[in-house]
Amino acid sequence: MNQHFSNQLYLFGILFLWCWTSFAVADEKIVHVIDFSGKSNGSAISWLEERGFELQLDAKKLNPRFENDALVISADGEMAGLFGLQLQQQNFIHNVKRVEIVWGVNKSPQGANWNEGINSVPIAVMLSFGTEKLSSGLPFGVYEAPYFLSPFIGKADEVNRMYVGKLWKKGGRYFCVASGDRPGTVITTDFEVDEKFRATFKHTKTPPITGIAFQANTNNTQGGAEAFIKKITFLSH
Repeated sequence: MNQHFSNQLYLFGILFLWCWTSFAVADEKIVHVIDFSGKSNGSAISWLEERGFELQLDAKKLNPRFENDALVISADGEMAGLFGLQLQQQNFIHNVKRVEIVWGVNKSPQGANWNEGINSVPIAVMLSFGTEKLSSGLPFGVYEAPYFLSPFIGKADEVNRMYVGKLWKKGGRYFCVASGDRPGTVITTDFEVDEKFRATFKHTKTPPITGIAFQANTNNTQGGAEAFIKKITFLSH
């Protein structure tokens, strides 16, 4: 094969790969966005409640506030709080392939380590799927919840490892998507959900996303924590 023809084949291959990649990216579309950026500094409680978020457990003690173009939550000591948004049926998010989260941690709780059973997080996002309620593991149906996947940022935890919590063992899974001591670093997480859901729960089809939440939990740790989240983008097939 002469050199000229070889170069032509190489260039054709590069062009084909570029076109295929561009087509694959273009084939995805943004179907939902939660944007916490661009807000005036100050308390975020009213903003969250007006948009349907329920503040549960110690959520208000986490002092949700807008700072530096992000929603910031912080824990002073041991506490756990959850900010949950239950979508109305007409607003369920269908055919989600992946979720992009822009977030980070300013301060990690000392002692948090899922490998040692201390399941604390400075911040985690929880994505609920479908409407079937599954047992939390507690009696009398307390805290029944749909299937969920929960990416979180850790410090001593293994990146890309799937963890099972102490509750919701049947329907909940947690994934460490970033780890280490990187205070203030803005992290962009590309979290695949479709294949992950089907493989994890042995389903042939991923149900629509029916709820979105984020949380912090510093129980059984020391020193408190602080984290931020800027934007969550949902992309479909």
